[in-house]
Amino acid sequence: MPTASRRPVGAISLAAAGAAGMVLVPDRGFVATRGAGPTHGTSAAVQEARRPAASAPLGGVPLVSCALMTGAVVASSLRGRRAERSSRGAATARAAGPVLTLGTRGSPLALAQAYEAKRRLGEAFPELADDEAVEIRIISTTGDQRLEISLAEIGGKGLFTRELDVALASKEVDFCVHSTKDVPTELIPDTELCTMLPREDTRDVLISGDPEKIKCIEDFPDGSLIGTASLRRQAQIYSKNPNVKCVNFRGNVQTRLRKLQGGDVKGTFLAYAGLKRMSMEEHATKVLEWDEMLPAIAQGAISFQCRSDDERVLNYLKPLSHDDTFQSVTCERAFLAALDGNCKTPIAGQAKVIDGELHLKGLVASPDGKQIFRTERTGKVSEATEIGRDAGNEIRKEAGEAFFQEMQDYVQEVAAANTKPVRG
Repeated sequence: MPTASRRPVGAISLAAAGAAGMVLVPDRGFVATRGAGPTHGTSAAVQEARRPAASAPLGGVPLVSCALMTGAVVASSLRGRRAERSSRGAATARAAGPVLTLGTRGSPLALAQAYEAKRRLGEAFPELADDEAVEIRIISTTGDQRLEISLAEIGGKGLFTRELDVALASKEVDFCVHSTKDVPTELIPDTELCTMLPREDTRDVLISGDPEKIKCIEDFPDGSLIGTASLRRQAQIYSKNPNVKCVNFRGNVQTRLRKLQGGDVKGTFLAYAGLKRMSMEEHATKVLEWDEMLPAIAQGAISFQCRSDDERVLNYLKPLSHDDTFQSVTCERAFLAALDGNCKTPIAGQAKVIDGELHLKGLVASPDGKQIFRTERTGKVSEATEIGRDAGNEIRKEAGEAFFQEMQDYVQEVAAANTKPVRG
């Protein structure tokens, strides 16, 4: 039989020899090292590999042994070259700088969210696993700098994103990581919120200065000072306890807790998501359900904003998006947009996907909590934008344009008097 016809058998022997636990012995070919044992149930390829080679034309070394040795040398050489190329590639990538640069605010919570984004990217893409592959660039915003003035007085939500927008538009960063509740409904041109990470608990929490006596909004004694920079929270607090007084209370979570412990106020309210992301849940006196305090639009959602034409970055970011969160937040932001809402307006809204349907609850209130307009909607997840927009238009029509004008007048009066926001 021609030699060529035997090559496939030799190839099978090569493949099977290692699996059979065999070594190469001159003049004998492959020899089992673990005991040949019975051949019953053993594949024909393995059995064939265990048999000595029929001939040894090259100095007593069987042909198949020569093939094995040659193959081993070639394989070893290839592995060495691949490893060398991989090492050179990694070194070149490091020398060339980060693969992605993300922009973020510098607060402890913002940084916790930025590192969460970096971790998820590293887990999803091997080339981003190296610590230097994703750079975190801290950008200070106006909202972080002007802590002595309420958000309503100095312009609303854009205060936390303007400088980040500039960095994104100028390509200083590839994308920005946001607490989505701080993002205006109208983005700068040619950018988009491309990704929503899985949402954290959206509820608010009460943090009481006297947790033994004050465990809910109604427990605060008359005249108690409650620290909050949010007109949304202020309105809902006043609706349940009109005899307290809300005062401007800004700063990061740690700053607010220090002020509370120092006795500046009797209590404050924070997003539960922020406490959980920093492992500070123990400070919560009570987690408030939606009927006690309806959360802010997009609360608990981390989003990525990037340039719409940057396919390279989009290919990294979009696979991380959580669909239910994306649709829920899209619905809420459509609701907010229909009401022309920002931090100057006491608006709350939450959407959630339940059994394949989207459920929305929303409200608009006067700053003193005396007027509250509520709405609820249910519909298809694919119609998230329409559900939110229709709910917003419904409330706008019910409340009337005079109501919204009165809210703006209230904010302007507070700003003109340069006082802390109090009950109107």
